[in-house]
Amino acid sequence: MADPAKPTIFVNGRFLVQPLSGVQRYAREMVRALDRRPNAAARYVLLVPQGADASDLDLRAIPVRPIAGGPGHLWEQTALVWAARRGVLLSLGGAGPILHPRHLVVIHDAAVFRHPEHFRRGYAAFHRLLGRMLARRATLATVSRFSQRELAEVLHLPRDAVTVVPNGADHLGRNQTDDAALARLDLVGRPYFVALGNLAPNKNIGVMIQALGRLPDPDLRLVLIGAAAPAVFDTALQTRDPRLVFAGRRTDAEVAALLAGARALIFASLYEGFGIPPLEAFAHDCPVIASDIPAVREVCAEAALYFNPRDDAALASRMAAVLQGGPGGDPARVQLGRDRVALYAWDRSAEILEALLARTAR
Repeated sequence: MADPAKPTIFVNGRFLVQPLSGVQRYAREMVRALDRRPNAAARYVLLVPQGADASDLDLRAIPVRPIAGGPGHLWEQTALVWAARRGVLLSLGGAGPILHPRHLVVIHDAAVFRHPEHFRRGYAAFHRLLGRMLARRATLATVSRFSQRELAEVLHLPRDAVTVVPNGADHLGRNQTDDAALARLDLVGRPYFVALGNLAPNKNIGVMIQALGRLPDPDLRLVLIGAAAPAVFDTALQTRDPRLVFAGRRTDAEVAALLAGARALIFASLYEGFGIPPLEAFAHDCPVIASDIPAVREVCAEAALYFNPRDDAALASRMAAVLQGGPGGDPARVQLGRDRVALYAWDRSAEILEALLARTAR
């Protein structure tokens, strides 16, 4: 039985019809964690656009309710608001309706403010406007202390008006490994590096390609895992290196195997709000070579090897050092990586989120 003193919490399920990236991964794992919370069946309802498939969330308690309408912003701003009007609304994917009076939204970073050049002009302008309106009407959360500072500054809020509800990493231990993935990509017996994430401008693909060009080994490979975005490569691929492997989207089991066999993950991002891929690498004892930017320092601390993301020679130097060290990397740094993974748990983040939802409901 629902407690009338505790209003229903409706979860915005639009993330289920969006391409999978770090934001959608956060939303999926957070819903799974909320599903494990006490009395979840009586407290939460996942509202999804009609036709969305929530079956792979494997929810045991939280009911799923389809809401008619298309899957885009119009559904979010109209049909979702109406369906959730008698409760609290939780939006985990960085956007949400501006008219709901009791709304908690997780905005993952301030990229559309800090780096609008990484987005289509209309997209960046819309999301800047949406962020400003949500800052005035909703309760805000984000995923790191860095993003908390960034959002507070660009939205003109006190820092404590944005609560940090970080990503978890403990789900990574659930991943099985598909060891045949290496053979399918012709990587067996070859040294290779992995870059993981949607191939967007902020991922700094060009610098990785330039760094690869500085390393002469013909057997070396750089494996790019993520959704293809041809516009990203207009400049970077004018002189394509045959040692590049465009792996496209891969299953979690394939990614686990590729990380376990890699000499290192290269995380060359110019801007991030958090950065899950380094934790994925650490979970599989894969060394990490990462951009020296604030969010990545916050997540990785001393477990990663850092470089200036604008300096392809510095990245190449780090790659050469890892190759010289041989497979397995530095055991002490591998342990530091495991320690970083242990700090981030979805159930702990769900506790923080529930406390914030209780305040939003007042």
